[in-house]
Amino acid sequence: MALIACLPGLGRAAELNLATLTCGKYENEVLPAAANNPTADSINTVMWLFGYSVAKSGGHVLYSDALAPFGFALDGECKTNPRENMLEALAAVKIESKSPMDLAGVECGAFASRHAEFARSDVESATTIMMWLFGFSVATSGSHVFDADRLDPFAAALLADCAKHPSDPLLAVLKAMNMTKSAAKSVPAAKPVAAATPKPAPVPAPAATPAPAPIPSPVFTPPPSR
Repeated sequence: MALIACLPGLGRAAELNLATLTCGKYENEVLPAAANNPTADSINTVMWLFGYSVAKSGGHVLYSDALAPFGFALDGECKTNPRENMLEALAAVKIESKSPMDLAGVECGAFASRHAEFARSDVESATTIMMWLFGFSVATSGSHVFDADRLDPFAAALLADCAKHPSDPLLAVLKAMNMTKSAAKSVPAAKPVAAATPKPAPVPAPAATPAPAPIPSPVFTPPPSR
């Protein structure tokens, strides 16, 4: 893609924890590794960060023409503050509102149909948009880990849910998918705990019968002397 030559971005790695990844490591280790990685896709990874950033800000609008400004702004933020972690850097980057697409106003079935058509004519761009949705969904689920290997399972699950709920807003389907499937994987079902049988209360010992008071011996009084 033409933007790869001019857009700074991350290389696709198996997993990146945004809470522990510093801006310095992003600039000095992750970016050089992306340049030497034949499978690295800077556009898609920056798009993931873009979607993640939008969701973390509380928004739900995809700005399709704001990717390059976002990438450059993130790069500038990290060069200025190398000790920041990526969560802090993303929060500091201002997102430009160019060509907005509100997820709350797009039906899931309509999105799935357009995605299928797009994938036939421009598979790279279709994947880039799916990567934005992937980043958005990870943020709404409360996670901060980027695992590029999860893109295909995510896309399959999203399109399957769109087939089941074609009239629902894309935003609602994304949130419902995260609330159910992600939570089910991370939290094992608790085993039922049998109610404890209460122990019978101890039977109080019968009160001791007090011993009868001793009967005093008769006192002998001698008769008066005459």
